[in-house]
Amino acid sequence: MEIIISLVILGILLLIAELLLVPGVGIAGITGFVSLAAACCYAFVKLGPDAGWITVAAVLVLIVIFTIVALRAKTWKRFELKTEIEEKTNTAVNSIKVGDTGKARTRLAPMGTAVIAGLNVEVKTEDNSLVSPGEELVVVAIEDNRIIVRTTNKQ
Repeated sequence: MEIIISLVILGILLLIAELLLVPGVGIAGITGFVSLAAACCYAFVKLGPDAGWITVAAVLVLIVIFTIVALRAKTWKRFELKTEIEEKTNTAVNSIKVGDTGKARTRLAPMGTAVIAGLNVEVKTEDNSLVSPGEELVVVAIEDNRIIVRTTNKQ
């Protein structure tokens, strides 16, 4: 009985990992379904047909509940990026100059949002590097209405 419960829990956890961490049809999703099927087969073979059908029904109910929860809009609201760009780059370029400093508001990979001169603007890193939120930035160029920045520790 413990093996069946463990396989069902493992299957559900792998399906959650597939949905949230590794989207697409991958190893986690396939392994999750195999784990659920193994739990059902094990129940039929070791505990008999009654326990097998109860396990199949329980697995189906869990999958339906999992699907309903996953498809609800409120579930995905928790994972949404909530920052907004308040200025378009081409209008912010007029008020931002080379040498202005600011902070990365989101991760720059290599593009993202930064607060420069009190404006939330979209910026791009000079060397296409990754910059963590909160790091100090300096404007090094404005090219084609794009604000190019680098971290202050790379000057």
